[in-house]
Amino acid sequence: MTRLIFLMRWPLALVAAVALLAGCATLDQKQREWIFQPTPGQPAWQPASAEGMQDVWIEHRSAESGNTVKLHALWLPHERADAPVLLYLHGARRNIWGSTFRMRNMHELGFAVLAVDYRGFGQSTVELPSEAAVLEDARAAWDWLAREQPKRPRYIFGHSLGGAIAVQLAGEVNDARGLIVEGTFTSIPDVFRSFKWGWLPVTPLITQRFDSAERIARVRVPVLVVHGANDGLIKPDLGRALYERAPSPKRFVLVEGGTHYSTNGIGQVLYRDALRDLFGIGS
Repeated sequence: MTRLIFLMRWPLALVAAVALLAGCATLDQKQREWIFQPTPGQPAWQPASAEGMQDVWIEHRSAESGNTVKLHALWLPHERADAPVLLYLHGARRNIWGSTFRMRNMHELGFAVLAVDYRGFGQSTVELPSEAAVLEDARAAWDWLAREQPKRPRYIFGHSLGGAIAVQLAGEVNDARGLIVEGTFTSIPDVFRSFKWGWLPVTPLITQRFDSAERIARVRVPVLVVHGANDGLIKPDLGRALYERAPSPKRFVLVEGGTHYSTNGIGQVLYRDALRDLFGIGS
């Protein structure tokens, strides 16, 4: 979400006002471009952390766009046949190839992992995503897991913007065992208000709101909220506020020294303890 943060710290207010004069459609399109920052295309090289990951292709008919959408995903199986399964939902700008190190970290904690690129990202269908569209894509990946791994416990994980998608998905499905979010927030308007220029009255113009604070009340599974104490992009207070709105059972883990990008790695011991205590994984 780096570019999103940069744009929202100051220029978004001016750009939103100009876009409003040009029409609501332009405003919505520009916000979708800024918030998601889709990165289409196949990587020139694969990171070492992607070793052993398998390509998966998931097709579904999108009610949002009316098109057939083809999603690219990576599947990292686990050597244990009864290992729990994790759906990994990445944040803005970084596609699944930029997320393989987190997939590997979660695999080492005991999960088989499926990570999916929403439309507009990586090798998935080139189409500008929206809040409704990425939820459709996440649901299609979840349904794929239900078909392919019907007897294994399934969990939902979201990082940053992916955390907001994960919250909404977890509130809509009835076959998840748990929800894990890292470096995420209560809503996009709250993120904007946390910046220097957050006093500007532009939040009513935000169309892609991702209101996790409201949606997390619908989640009926245990919730683990993880945040880095040194996260300079999404303030830890926003993660804490989301945790406070979540129903029990739940747990909040603050990783000292963790940034928006390093928390998952340096917090592995805390992750392991929380997964054992909250979900019974590794006990």
